[in-house]
Amino acid sequence: MARLVSGSLMALGWLVACSPAVELKSIPEQPDSPPVFAGGADTKIRIVGSSTVSPFATAVAEQFGAVYSYPTPIVETTGTGGGFKAFCNGLGPKEPSITNASRKIKPSETALCAEQGITDLLEIKIGYDGIVLANAKGAPELNLTKGQIYQALAAELPDGQGGWVKNPHARWREIDASLPDIPIRVSGPPPTSGTRDAFVEIAMEAGAETLPELAALKISDPDVFERYAHMIRNDGAWIDSGENDSSIVQTLLGDEASIGVLGFSFLEQNLDRLQGARINGIPPEFEHIASGDYAISRSMYLYVKKQNIPLVPGLSAYLAEFTHEDAWGIEGYLLSKGLIPLPEEQRIAERAEALNLTTIGAAQD
Repeated sequence: MARLVSGSLMALGWLVACSPAVELKSIPEQPDSPPVFAGGADTKIRIVGSSTVSPFATAVAEQFGAVYSYPTPIVETTGTGGGFKAFCNGLGPKEPSITNASRKIKPSETALCAEQGITDLLEIKIGYDGIVLANAKGAPELNLTKGQIYQALAAELPDGQGGWVKNPHARWREIDASLPDIPIRVSGPPPTSGTRDAFVEIAMEAGAETLPELAALKISDPDVFERYAHMIRNDGAWIDSGENDSSIVQTLLGDEASIGVLGFSFLEQNLDRLQGARINGIPPEFEHIASGDYAISRSMYLYVKKQNIPLVPGLSAYLAEFTHEDAWGIEGYLLSKGLIPLPEEQRIAERAEALNLTTIGAAQD
């Protein structure tokens, strides 16, 4: 459920909420108060963050600009980590009011925001997404386990004698005879990406646990286990391909031996050109991700500066549009972008929290 991430409204937000008729510019600054920001009618909502969530935020922004009297919001793809960094830069209409995220905010990012006086964050879970290993249509089809993924991409593996060895696998068939005889060449997002974080935690860590040595290590020394489980090889088998999943798609189309780590939404938009690997025999398809049968799936989020709601015209209306059934519901327009909706009960609860928290700016919207 959407929730507040620590703190209470700052003095400025409280004043505006209690006196909606008062002009922001007329509010005198207090010695211990943040500066007053006044967003004009032409102020655009700024949104940053995850490349996976960006198509959904962009679709809502376009619909919002078409049917509301506010300007179309600006949506920038920075990656989840880069989005939180920009989002936490400060308050006011010139700063991002929303960051898209393909993972939950980290305590270090909450602290970074707090350092800049950003103490009231609204978290909205918007739906689910699958992380897929995709390759070009016509290339060998893949049916992988998490253990095989780990053995292909881990920087080091147990040597069988109590030590560690640099990953020796150069081709998929070296891991298992059932796999195709093609080079291990995987293009994926960089460390700043929420997709990378989720892939490491959901696929790599779970895959590491299938090896007896690492399963034992997780019990005896969880910190060391995490280091080996999360460390992706840097010998050319894994290629950081930037924050934009579209660039990975282009790589796959130009190299049939190449595999890409993508959000399901990008596979969905390129099904005429790409195919997704099965995980434990389950294909990355809408119904399997929604049911939880597909093994590499994660939640997606919006984080909103609650303190910016009275400062940025239309911000509360944008949240209302995003959480409307016509957008994120089971027949909403975001389904064509690859969104896997939340269950109905959870959608109702998330929307209620979002609308309740936008009432601060309602009088001005």
